[in-house]
Amino acid sequence: MPSRSSSAPAKSASAKPAPAKPAARTVSLVTLGCARNEVDSEELAARLTAAGWDLTSDGDASVVLVNTCGFIQAAKQESITELLSAAESGAKVAAVGCLAERYGAELADELPEAQVLGFDDYGEIGARLDDVLAGRKRPAHTARDRRTLLPITPAERQPAERPAPAEEPAAPWTPWVGPGGGVFRRRLSGGVVAPLKIASGCDRRCSFCAIPSFRGAFVSRRPPEILAEARWLAGQGVRELVLVSENSTSYGKDLGNLRLLEEVLPDLAATEGIERVRISYLQPAELRPGLIEVIASTAGVAPYFDLSFQHASGRVLRAMRRFGDRERFSALLDQIREQSPQAGVRSNFIVGFPGETADDLRELELFLGYAQLDAIGIFGYSDEDGTEAASLPGHLDQAEISRRVEEFAGLADELMAQRAENRLGETLDVLIEEEADDGPPGAFLGRAAHQAPEVDGVTTVIPVPALQLAPGDMVRAVVTGSEGVDLVADVQPR
Repeated sequence: MPSRSSSAPAKSASAKPAPAKPAARTVSLVTLGCARNEVDSEELAARLTAAGWDLTSDGDASVVLVNTCGFIQAAKQESITELLSAAESGAKVAAVGCLAERYGAELADELPEAQVLGFDDYGEIGARLDDVLAGRKRPAHTARDRRTLLPITPAERQPAERPAPAEEPAAPWTPWVGPGGGVFRRRLSGGVVAPLKIASGCDRRCSFCAIPSFRGAFVSRRPPEILAEARWLAGQGVRELVLVSENSTSYGKDLGNLRLLEEVLPDLAATEGIERVRISYLQPAELRPGLIEVIASTAGVAPYFDLSFQHASGRVLRAMRRFGDRERFSALLDQIREQSPQAGVRSNFIVGFPGETADDLRELELFLGYAQLDAIGIFGYSDEDGTEAASLPGHLDQAEISRRVEEFAGLADELMAQRAENRLGETLDVLIEEEADDGPPGAFLGRAAHQAPEVDGVTTVIPVPALQLAPGDMVRAVVTGSEGVDLVADVQPR
């Protein structure tokens, strides 16, 4: 359980109380963490609006609702700091999201400034915030392993059939909150790119990861729901859909169809107004040849593979309770590039795992040198409450873990820059997102198929004379330069 950071703001016993705020039903929604949390926040926003709450971002809200992250220690500490900062503003504060769900009453005891709410409160979030505003303190939930709430067998988790959403819903249909229930989603950030959740939960048992325990077992959304939301997002000006879940390669297994993602992708790509569909969170152990083929060859689907390798040493991966090794992962990348030579590939890696040796690091170094990854994330191992890895022998001290992170992060930067330079001369499809702050007049920033939002770099697009570009345009451009992971490309004349 995280605690108050020494650098986090804390209430002083001698501080004067903040002036009383008017009891208006106004709420500011703060989102931390991943794209899955972004979708959750937009669903919460829609529920709050439907309940009569006014959303505001002007800093004068009567309630601040913080959607927390509970993934790693740094994210947990950021969530606590944000909650304390919100309390310092004089507003009433409520915590939702992964940290709140994961620790429940324990977090509430540590942070009496905030009302701690769990996932089960989302369906009545408007009423819960009414309690917060009125000062009615509800007992926080006792944290539990949410995997136990559904049957172990995936096929038993959902009814055989669900009613399809209306053909043209006023807003998207999302996972049920009760028999036949659906909720709305309200966009909070705008822009031409939006995440679209296709499933929630995870059935894997990686020894270092606590996410399944508080996110629960894997549950897929049905295709009609996903397609309805895709149409709604397109109507909101979205041009790229980023499919998110805890493990996208598991999609459909609880619906009795392990090939369901291959079937849904072409339909999503054909949605009117959508230029590109991107898939995130692919598990190498579940990446089927048929799915590789669909991603690599379907028009409108980005040939982009967000693969969770985590390491390349077979010995370390077995301790992580994962599949693979350097040879198998290299063969998988060869298979991908046989079908799509320009495919983008990103992955994250953990260094400093208990028992990791110099030989293990050498395996990782050799793999990174071979893999030609477009984006590489290097993370230092840290114990997570309740995980198997926390009790493994061979823990390294923090100084050594930090040294390994620094060494491999430097290597990753070199390799990513080289991969970007290798793309010189390639012709890319670039989705325009915004005007560039610097560069030649008329330059825009966009992303090619190998560049996911926020994490994989951008492409500065230089238009031909008299060509007027706007956010949402998809242009063909030839790469003429690179800086780190970022590219510069000239638009091809039409």
